[in-house]
Amino acid sequence: MNITPEMYDKMSRRASPKSRSAVNIPVAFGVGGSICALGQVITSLFTESGLERTEAAMWTSVILIGISVLLTGFGLYHKLAKHAGAGTLVPITGFSNAISSSAIEAKSEGFVLGVGAKIFTIAGPVILYGSTASVIFGLLYYLMSNVL
Repeated sequence: MNITPEMYDKMSRRASPKSRSAVNIPVAFGVGGSICALGQVITSLFTESGLERTEAAMWTSVILIGISVLLTGFGLYHKLAKHAGAGTLVPITGFSNAISSSAIEAKSEGFVLGVGAKIFTIAGPVILYGSTASVIFGLLYYLMSNVL
């Protein structure tokens, strides 16, 4: 039996659950905004206590990563993501969750070949491309600011 693209599209639409965009989008926006607001509150608390803005931002990142890892370890981040969807993909917490959940899953394979390998499987491409992009953009910025 040959399945045409139209037949496949019809079968796919029947099998796919209906999207609840009217509910999902505001919830994702609210959760993502809440994570960002929490980060801003933490940063403000640190700057009010006398830290420089860059130091406050660094400690805020560390705290948000730690919270994300703890929530992932206790299985709560997954429950939040199930309801909040893309709202939990705020870069620092979403990346932290992705790395820590893959490490937790690979724990039974050992620390080196399990946890270590899985962490770099997930984080490696992001670190590689992020570092490469920052070098390229840094060089372009340097050249443009000194030549032009």
